[in-house]
Amino acid sequence: MSRRKPRGLRPDEEEIWDRVRRTAVPMHGSKKKAIRNAIEAPKPKVKPRVAPLPIAHFQIGQAATAIQPPVPTAIYPPVQMDHKSFGRMKKGKLSPEGRIDLHGMTLAQAHPAVVRFILDAHASGKRLVLVITGKGKPRDGGSAIVRPGVLKHQLPHWLHSAPLKPVILQVSEAHLRHGGSGAYYVYLRRSR
Repeated sequence: MSRRKPRGLRPDEEEIWDRVRRTAVPMHGSKKKAIRNAIEAPKPKVKPRVAPLPIAHFQIGQAATAIQPPVPTAIYPPVQMDHKSFGRMKKGKLSPEGRIDLHGMTLAQAHPAVVRFILDAHASGKRLVLVITGKGKPRDGGSAIVRPGVLKHQLPHWLHSAPLKPVILQVSEAHLRHGGSGAYYVYLRRSR
């Protein structure tokens, strides 16, 4: 049985081998040559490190707490309404002219109810309405896979899609006196 001829390196393999060879430091040899090789070798590109999320202190046997993922910025676009009115709304100083409570509704019941409520409020000239979704119950022992508060999660998507998007100026989480994280302020555009 005869031995095969070595196939040689492809151009991309040669490039990789050259990079490895330039960064290698000989075990026994002159220090000048090793230093020269290290200086001539291009610095590898390092991706910037993303700061890890802080981990809270815990004790063995302590019950785990669910970590709330950050709210995507697409849900809360930049402020489009008057900044002074927005500040008053966020502080709970503006009172909603109408409200709808979605507690006990399924997704199939809540979506048409929200659409009807927002469009009726806009047609009647209301500017600020409150949509109460509730915070949601943790299910399956607080599993990270099953998100609590299905209506709370879906409402911003409904408000930023047709037919509601043209009539809504701003969506924001409600102040504590109006429901806190279990409710949303919906600031409507003026009727024309």
